[in-house]
Amino acid sequence: MTSPNPSLMTVYEDWEGHQTSLVRAITPLTREQLLWRPGDELNSVGELARHISLGRLVWFLRMDAPGSTALAELIDVWEEDPDGNKHIVEKAITITEEAEALVHWLEITGQMVETTLKTWHIDDLAKTYRHKWNGTVYAVSRQWTIWRILSHDIHHGGQIALMLGTQGIEAFELSGLFGHITLPPLADPL
Repeated sequence: MTSPNPSLMTVYEDWEGHQTSLVRAITPLTREQLLWRPGDELNSVGELARHISLGRLVWFLRMDAPGSTALAELIDVWEEDPDGNKHIVEKAITITEEAEALVHWLEITGQMVETTLKTWHIDDLAKTYRHKWNGTVYAVSRQWTIWRILSHDIHHGGQIALMLGTQGIEAFELSGLFGHITLPPLADPL
């Protein structure tokens, strides 16, 4: 019997496939591949992977997601914007040169997301928190935040796939399958 208020994993169960694709794309990369830039104004693959992880942490911390406070304590350098919001100073964290460190951050923030999706229920999506942006205070829902991070992961994952392809590096799950590696169930025979 299905629960009247199932966990968010029911809705977002395929997020884990995209997470797996990101980790598998980053894991084999060398320092040079992580730092390569197609132009001075563009981020490297390492910077993008770091940004995905830290973006997850900042937004999940804002909604007090399970495990977010403990992860935030691992970050030493924060800044506050004019609206009073805390942001991680990403450039102060030099994990962009080592695949192992990047994968670690993708995994621990991915675990935070997974725990949240397993712990919270569909009814929890409507819960809000106050967030001030450009001088206006918003009632931001958990649904809005989770979609923001999901689309953020997908967007920057696409950038990583493009930059790896430009370097001649195959990351089929991320580029060819767009990170959607979870297969649907087999159909019943006719």
